[in-house]
Amino acid sequence: MKIGPPGDHRNREGGALIYPVYSRRSGGLSVGINLFPGRKICSFDCPYCEVFPFEENAVFDLGTMKTGLCSCLDSAVEQGLPIRDICFSGSGEPSMSPHFVEALEAARRIRDERAGQSKLVLITNGTGLLNPALFEFLKTRAERGLRIWIKLDGATESWYKIINRPDIVHGNLVSCIRDFALSGAPFTLQTMVCRVKGALPPPEEEDTWIALVTELAEMGRKGEKGGLEAVQIYGKARPAPEDPLAEAAEGAVLEKRAERLRAALKEKGLALTVEVFP
Repeated sequence: MKIGPPGDHRNREGGALIYPVYSRRSGGLSVGINLFPGRKICSFDCPYCEVFPFEENAVFDLGTMKTGLCSCLDSAVEQGLPIRDICFSGSGEPSMSPHFVEALEAARRIRDERAGQSKLVLITNGTGLLNPALFEFLKTRAERGLRIWIKLDGATESWYKIINRPDIVHGNLVSCIRDFALSGAPFTLQTMVCRVKGALPPPEEEDTWIALVTELAEMGRKGEKGGLEAVQIYGKARPAPEDPLAEAAEGAVLEKRAERLRAALKEKGLALTVEVFP
C-alpha cells in the first residue's frame, strides 16, 4: 500500500476498512480503521459530520482488516513515515459495531508487533459507556494504554440536541462520562465548537461546559489514578453534506473557551492539557 501525500478521510466512504490520513489532532500520520465500510452507523447525527451519504456492498471482515492493517503499517515503515497512531473512528460510532471488541484486540496485537511506538486510539461519542460490559472493557483497556477520546459537544441538553441530534438521553450519557472519570480510567475529552444555523453555543452552554469539565477533572483526582487527562477543543475544518447548516467558528472563539477553562482549572489547582485545533 503506497501512502501518498496528506489526504482526507473520504476513502472510508468507498468501502475502505483501512485508510491512512494525516491528522491535525494526532499531529501526523494516523492509520484509520473503519468498522462500517457499507454505510454510516451512528447514535448521533451531528450537522457538522463530514461523512457523506454512501451505500457500498462492502461488509466488515476481521481477516481483511488485519491484512490491510499489516500492509499499511509495513508500507509506512518501508517509506520511513512515522506512525502517530492507529485510530478507530470511521463512518460512525465504532462501539456500535458487533466486531468492535475483536477488532480492537486484533489491532492492539498488530500494533505491538509492527508499530510499537504508535498509539492505539478510540474516537467515540461515549454512548458505548451506557453498556456496562463495554464500560468495563474500555476502562480496563484504557488502563493498559488505549487512548480514548470521548466527545462532549453539549453540556446543556438544549445545545446537545442541536449539535449532536442524538438518540441518547443527555443526562444518561453525562452520568456515564462522570462514572468513567471517577473510575480513574484515563481519557481525553473532545469538544467541537462551531456555528449551527449561524449561531455559536450560547453563553449558558459555555459556562455549563466549563463547570462540567472542571468537575470531571476533579473526579479523576479523587480516583487517585488516571481520569480526565486532556481536553481537545476543535473546530469544523472539513466539508459536510449538510453545509452550510454548520459553519466553522473563528479561531478566537475556540481560544477564548480554552483560556476560560484553563483559568477555571488553575483556580481548582488542577493540571490538565487543553489544546485548540481550529
